[in-house]
This record gives sequence, structure tokens and C-alpha cells, in this order.
Amino acid sequence: MSEQYPPGASETSDSAIMLRRELTEEINRLNRFSTRGVLALALFLVISMCAWWNFPFLPAPDTVTALLGRPPSARIIGTVLLLYTFSALILSLSRMAIGVEHRSSFGHVGYLAVFFLFYYFGKSLADNYWAVFGSGITILCVESYRIWSYCTENVAKKREALEYVTRVGKPPPEE
Repeated sequence: MSEQYPPGASETSDSAIMLRRELTEEINRLNRFSTRGVLALALFLVISMCAWWNFPFLPAPDTVTALLGRPPSARIIGTVLLLYTFSALILSLSRMAIGVEHRSSFGHVGYLAVFFLFYYFGKSLADNYWAVFGSGITILCVESYRIWSYCTENVAKKREALEYVTRVGKPPPEE
């Protein structure tokens, strides 16, 4: 692919060509990264379907509790789920407010899957399924929006810089 020069310019410096390439790569990376929250949400939905079907591929709760001991009570699990949900939402909203690129969505899926498993092994999944599902949807939707908005904002900035480099042939002035 041949490099295009800005209108009215006969040549572009090597640094401008490199900068345009770097900006284009960063835009592509941010576009790929913007789907990360939706992928985590999709994975959570798959895990939620398995929980809805009472984890047919896992051993019976009695078998596991015989090996590991009694799981925590549903009340304790519910309290921890509530604390986790509020903590995750506060962290996500604070990251959104300060514009931090953080890749935590899949970690949330893991934690939520563990809540499903604790309820399953405690034989109280049927009573508490919707609590975990609602918490998961809420957390992962906020995370998905946070990631998408971060990427959208930064792609717009990178495109402006790319247009400036293409038009002027040098890096944009620092803000």
C-alpha cells in the first residue's frame, strides 16, 4: 500500500508516516477492544444458561460437599453477592469517570460464576438464580458501556490526530 501525501505536499517525512501508521494501529486496537464488554456479557449468559439447567455437567452437590465440606449458607453468599455488586459498580463508575482503560470484564464473569457455583453446591441455586443473574447483567452492562465509551472517545481523538498528521505532515501540538 502506497502512502498518500497531504494535499499540496510533494513528500511526507518518515516520522509523519510512522505516526500515521501508529495512530491507525491504535484506532484498530481500540475498535477491537471496544467489543470486550459484550464478549464478557455473552460468556456470562452462557454460564447463566448452564446454571438455569442446574449445571448438568457438574457432579451432584452431595458428592462435592462430601469432599470439601459444607458450603456457606445462602444468607452469607447473598450478603457477599450484595457487597460484591455494589463494589464492582462503584469501581466501574469511578473508572468511567476518570477514563481508565481497564480490562476487568472477564474477571467479573469469573466471580459471578463462583456465586452460581456456591449456590449450586449449597442446594439453593433455584431460590437465588435471579439475584446472581440480575447482579451480573447490571455489572456487565455498566462495564460494557464503560469500555465502549472509553474506546469511542479515544478513537475520536486518534482520528483527529490522524487527520491533522495527514493534513499538516507533522504531529499535532500537545494539549
